[in-house]
Amino acid sequence: MTHPETHLRYEQDGHLVTLTLDRPDARNAWSEDMLDAFTQALDRAQLDDDVRVVILTGAGQAFSAGGDLKLMLEHQGMFEGDAARLRARYLEGIHRAPRRLSRFDKPLIAAINGPAIGAGLDLACMCDLRVAADSASFGSTFVKVGLIPGDGGAYLLARTIGFPRALDLILTGRLIDAHEALRIGLVHDVVPRDQVLHAAQERARAIAANAPLAVRYAKSAAYQSWDLPLDAALHLAASYQGVVQNSQDHDEGVRAILEKRPPRFTGH
Repeated sequence: MTHPETHLRYEQDGHLVTLTLDRPDARNAWSEDMLDAFTQALDRAQLDDDVRVVILTGAGQAFSAGGDLKLMLEHQGMFEGDAARLRARYLEGIHRAPRRLSRFDKPLIAAINGPAIGAGLDLACMCDLRVAADSASFGSTFVKVGLIPGDGGAYLLARTIGFPRALDLILTGRLIDAHEALRIGLVHDVVPRDQVLHAAQERARAIAANAPLAVRYAKSAAYQSWDLPLDAALHLAASYQGVVQNSQDHDEGVRAILEKRPPRFTGH
């Protein structure tokens, strides 16, 4: 379904949903309409049991340039107000994206078709997996325009590539190409630009072929266990395992292996 006024496209094909940032004239920089549509799209995908994996990509030549520089210069829209007002705008506005994604338990794959700059890089780091076009570039460029990574990047980038590498990119503001991004673990794969969406879809289908409930609980366990002591992480794992081990899909998976056939998972 396409709603041009929202700057976002929501398209479903079987168990896969593709979200396309659709503001190519502004290199898919965030707008308030896009942010609203993005969080609503995540709600829609979360509640739809047919959706097992979501892919995020950009229209045109860029994945996302992050913030709208014209609005920044004019101190309008998302960038209007004094220090207190801007703080509230961030907390109530763009921060809705990382907060919502932290509660999104279905896998999200970024198909990075072009530059992912500033808040665009932060958005890529909010995704679980990242496939990049060989022409893509990446940069935490906030210091180049007198800003900090205000969209969650100081937290997200470090968790994605490690603190020392993240600090280098944050303080220098330098751009890196797709191959360096692969070398430092920022992306999982680099492919020709015309194959980036296909490569993301292949990964998505491989995930969607697994037991949906187990995938969602496994993702939740991985993220929630990150900051937990071992004993707490083991208690969490035991609780989740108790749920999925009583699912129909668990029985189906075991039966399929014993019968040497592909499983038919239903999400129950």
